[in-house]
Amino acid sequence: MHPKKLLTGLAVALVAVFAAGYFAFAAGDLSKAVLHTATGDHEIMVELALTPKEREVGLMNREELAADHGMLFRFDETRDVAMWMKNTLIPLDMLFMDETGKVVRIKTNAQPLSLDIIPSGQPVRYVLEINGGAAARYGVSIGDRLDNETIPAT
Repeated sequence: MHPKKLLTGLAVALVAVFAAGYFAFAAGDLSKAVLHTATGDHEIMVELALTPKEREVGLMNREELAADHGMLFRFDETRDVAMWMKNTLIPLDMLFMDETGKVVRIKTNAQPLSLDIIPSGQPVRYVLEINGGAAARYGVSIGDRLDNETIPAT
């Protein structure tokens, strides 16, 4: 094989390997969550953001989020939390939850790429980010609850 073709093939293979690794990191492992609302129980496949680095990156630089998918942020302690949409390309709804998974605040249709701070308004342990408009579609209200493997059963 000609050396130039070999190098080109090797370069393409390396790009594919790095891209696969990036998307595996970006997508993370999925975990099933169930959002309990007055309209029923809604299954959502969530990526878990458990470490400071995972929480920092969140859903940044994603061009889409599949329907009935989201990202669940777990913080190390129950505390006031501030979120933002820096480098986030899609509108999101944010459900702020206490240590039992009970929704205590809802922020709908957070603006993509905004640097505005979105406060929890009170101490929380979890934040669920879902597609903008999904909270209304699920009928989410304050007091509703999310079940997931990371949230201790009550």
